[in-house]
Amino acid sequence: MNDALRIMLLDDDAFMLELLQEMIDGLGYTHVHADSDARSALQALSDFRPDVLICDLSMPEMDGIEFLRTVAEGGFWGIVILLSGMDSGILRAAETLAVAQGLTILGARSKPLTRAALADLLALARGRAAPVHGDGK
Repeated sequence: MNDALRIMLLDDDAFMLELLQEMIDGLGYTHVHADSDARSALQALSDFRPDVLICDLSMPEMDGIEFLRTVAEGGFWGIVILLSGMDSGILRAAETLAVAQGLTILGARSKPLTRAALADLLALARGRAAPVHGDGK
């Protein structure tokens, strides 16, 4: 059942990205795309079409807020989980902005995310994700 959920990870911190990938792999999710660059992730988004987007807020060149604005303008229909090492007030503000842009935010969590918290969030996402990816991919 975990196979069906497509997950895209975006974090400029290579260690955090690898850690998230290992935790997700360990939870049995197999359709995962990891990216450390927001512009590259935007290009991959239309082909990969994730059900869940796990996004860091603090990134160089294009930060998480700008990335999410662009994703929202593109009509992203999936679920978003925000991650940040920043102050919880900034995390809440980012969540509010993302919701105002029409995105579905499942959670906004501080880094590092525990395996248990990630498992809970992905289980919730699995229950809420649309069963079909448009053309059945």
